[in-house]
Amino acid sequence: MFKNKKILCIIPARKNSQGLKNKNIKKFNGKPLIYWPIKAAKKCKLIDYTVVTTDSNEIRNLSKNYGANVPFIRPKRLAKNTSKIYDVIIHTLNYLSKKNLYFDYFILLEPTSPLTNHKDISSSTKKLLSNKIATSLVSVTPNITGHPIFNLKMKKNNLVKKYTQKKISIHRQNISKLYYISGNIYISKIDTYLKSKSFVQNKTIGYLVNKWKASEIDDIVDFIKTEAIIKYKKSK
Repeated sequence: MFKNKKILCIIPARKNSQGLKNKNIKKFNGKPLIYWPIKAAKKCKLIDYTVVTTDSNEIRNLSKNYGANVPFIRPKRLAKNTSKIYDVIIHTLNYLSKKNLYFDYFILLEPTSPLTNHKDISSSTKKLLSNKIATSLVSVTPNITGHPIFNLKMKKNNLVKKYTQKKISIHRQNISKLYYISGNIYISKIDTYLKSKSFVQNKTIGYLVNKWKASEIDDIVDFIKTEAIIKYKKSK
C-alpha cells in the first residue's frame, strides 16, 4: 500500500506462445522466466497482492512455489493467441471482486521483461501516485534506430521511398524525440482502465527506462540478447 491506496499486481503467463515455445517456463539466468516478475513483485513493499493468471497447471505450481497467488486457471477462451490482455485483466479483477478483494491501482508485469526489478516497480508506482493529475503510467525508452524519419517504404518492385518527406538528418541528436512502450511496467487506476480499456489514457505519464533494460522477449533472438545483457551486468 502507498498513500492509502491498495495495489494489485497481475502477471499474465499462458502456456502456449508463438515466438518462443513454452517461454514462460524456459530457464533464464538459471530460473524459469515466470520467476522474475514474481520475485520483483514480492520484493516491492508497495504491492498488496500478487496474482498470476495462467492456463497452465505447471506455471500455476511454479508460481505458487515462488510466492504468488494463483486462485484460478484461466479459461481457454482467454489463453489463445488472439486473446486480448484487456479481457484477461477484466477476468482477473472480476474473480477477485467476487472474493471481496478490491484494489485502487493495479500493476501489470509480463514475464517477457525479466530485467524489471522491485526498484523499478517502487519508483514508477511512487511517480504515478504522487502525480495529482495522471491516471496511468507506462514504461518507455527512446526510439532512435526505429525513428520514423529513418524508415523506408518498399513497393512490389522492391523500389524504396522515404516513409516521411522530411529531410533525413545524419545527426541523431537533431531528430525529434520519440519513445516506444518498453513493456517493463504498466500501472493504472482500476476505474480509469475499465473506462479506457487501455493503459495509454488521456492522462498517462511515461516512466523512462534505459535501453538495456527495455528488453522484451518474444523470440529466441530476444532471449539470447536479454540473457547476454544480464550476464554482462553480473560480470560488472
